[in-house]
Amino acid sequence: MPYQLIDGTVTTPQGFTAAGICCSIKPNNHTKRDLMLLACDVPCSAAGVYTQNLVKSSAVLVTQEHLKNGRAQAVIANSGNANTCNADGMEKANRMCEIAAEKLQIAPEDVIVASTGVIGQVLPIEPIENKADELFAHLSKDGGTDAAEAIMTTDTVKKEAAAVLTLDGKTVTIGGIAKGSGMIHINMGTMLSFLTTDAAVSSGMLYEALKEAAGDSYNMVSVDGDTSTNDTLTIMASGKAGNAEITEKNEDYRAFVQALTALCKKLSKMLAGDGEGATKLLVCSVTGAKTKEDAKGVAKTVICSSLLKAAMFGADANWGRVLCAIGYSGCDVDIHKVDVAFASGKGTLPVCKNGAGIEFSEDKAKEILSEKEITIEVSLNDGSSCAEAYGCDLTYDYVKINGDYRT
Repeated sequence: MPYQLIDGTVTTPQGFTAAGICCSIKPNNHTKRDLMLLACDVPCSAAGVYTQNLVKSSAVLVTQEHLKNGRAQAVIANSGNANTCNADGMEKANRMCEIAAEKLQIAPEDVIVASTGVIGQVLPIEPIENKADELFAHLSKDGGTDAAEAIMTTDTVKKEAAAVLTLDGKTVTIGGIAKGSGMIHINMGTMLSFLTTDAAVSSGMLYEALKEAAGDSYNMVSVDGDTSTNDTLTIMASGKAGNAEITEKNEDYRAFVQALTALCKKLSKMLAGDGEGATKLLVCSVTGAKTKEDAKGVAKTVICSSLLKAAMFGADANWGRVLCAIGYSGCDVDIHKVDVAFASGKGTLPVCKNGAGIEFSEDKAKEILSEKEITIEVSLNDGSSCAEAYGCDLTYDYVKINGDYRT
């Protein structure tokens, strides 16, 4: 394998430090970290992709503007407030960039900004201003985990990972953190995720690589069918690994994309498995499709089925709900060729052959579907393309969490 996934975080690549502290964005929060800063000691090439919701956070709009030149050196982000649909949202987002820039002695335009939390409530800027010195003082090589905690909202676990590969004879590292638990639906991949690398990559190629990686990872995640207003996925490349800069789609570019995609898939599965109220990670693996788009379309549709998600919560092998979802996917599928199986650490159980049910053990099905990670295997038997999508079961707790989210 040309790359290796490793334990690591957003500060694992050379040149990056981070911090995460509590600044009490929500007045009743006095312990949870809710403000993070990620910085590089050199200017970076940078790229981002964002929510496709027409309603966008002011932070998204500011970051989009700042990354037009393909350059960044820092990220500042808060949880507890989305800074969305506010009259002074742009002013507050720009002020956050100024706060980071003043401490790092860089231009505000070289700062990426993000916010996550409740929509429609005014973002209090004073807690951020008051804690700026403390935030800067906590910047360290070990601060990636604190930064990962600072962007959590209803997340129950921190999400961080890293990958290493060799480019041009040099060891290159890619690191990342992400947050996301609810309001997650395929359309960029809802969440905040900040990636870093010490590879030398031009901003143009970095953008192309990020789009490719997101297309097979974050864009294939759905928890609840709601596309957030704040989705932001960015990457900064310090170039400190010393490889020859990637400026075209050559062999090094393909190797970089492969490693980046693997890292993004790992973070995406963490997002899906930590869906609000979720008890199980669901993976829909589609093979034998006529085209890549058909494979993706089927996988996405199956993973988004609320009926299937509910069945998985109850460990009910209701394979008809898989066929039903495939049928309304709009993809080019011959339903009479479709095979379906459920798989987990307890084994694999075929439940459908050539579009028709087959006999299977309900006891074995219950055993397989009671595991924490379940794969819905769909074989279309009509081509050579494949894809995976990621989701979670639908539980009572999802409704409880979102019934009083603002409190």
